[in-house]
Amino acid sequence: MKVVILAGGLGTRISEESHLRPKPMIEIGEKPILWHIMKQYSFYGYNDFIICAGYKQHVIKEWFADYYLHNTDVTFDLKSNSMEVHSNYSEPWRVTVVDTGLHTMTGGRVKRVQKYIGDETFMLTYGDGVSDINISELIKFHKEHGKYCTVTAMNIVQRFGILEIDEEDKVEGFREKSDIDGSMINAGFMVCEPKIFDYLEGDETVLEKGPLEHLIADEQLVAYQHDGFWQCMDTLREKEKLENLWESGEAPWKVWTT
Repeated sequence: MKVVILAGGLGTRISEESHLRPKPMIEIGEKPILWHIMKQYSFYGYNDFIICAGYKQHVIKEWFADYYLHNTDVTFDLKSNSMEVHSNYSEPWRVTVVDTGLHTMTGGRVKRVQKYIGDETFMLTYGDGVSDINISELIKFHKEHGKYCTVTAMNIVQRFGILEIDEEDKVEGFREKSDIDGSMINAGFMVCEPKIFDYLEGDETVLEKGPLEHLIADEQLVAYQHDGFWQCMDTLREKEKLENLWESGEAPWKVWTT
């Protein structure tokens, strides 16, 4: 099963960092947050990634192209113009980086990578959020409910849109947050059937608006409720929070050992 990661936005709320690189390439513990997200999926056995790039997409491509330089010891012999890599260990990843446009909306970015996904179930998440969610349990939940799309819901007071969920985990509505809310938000970590492409149109399609609303109307959207850790990196303060957790050795999303 392929994993699609949205990594093309401008990252304006964290412009202190994103003016130099796309937000998913901002580092936590000297590794891009994109790497952290991929390591979690890889821990559960999912190693085929499609990166929906856009803003400064060349930075993402160059980082993967030079993966050994970033992650191993090397010797440069300038006289012979050669390079020796002292450790050839690498992640078991297949990474497709797609330039989905500078100003393309989230739904439009997913639509642009349809040809790389094919007619199969796929996972979808945002390139700026980490969690200790159990990916295997998420997929099991999705298969049991048999709907076109499963989103991961978190009960957290944030500035995001609110999911209204019934007792059978079916999503009944999606609205903006109000001051009285301590409600369920869409934390990403989605599982989608290829039928979702029928709900996506052009580059202006915002996944979180029309497509999810239409899926709700068709009773094809369910929510996997996660009560563990989740944190996006939308601001410098949130980056520092994640950095502190990583440096303390207590990062909840670090489920891997190597």
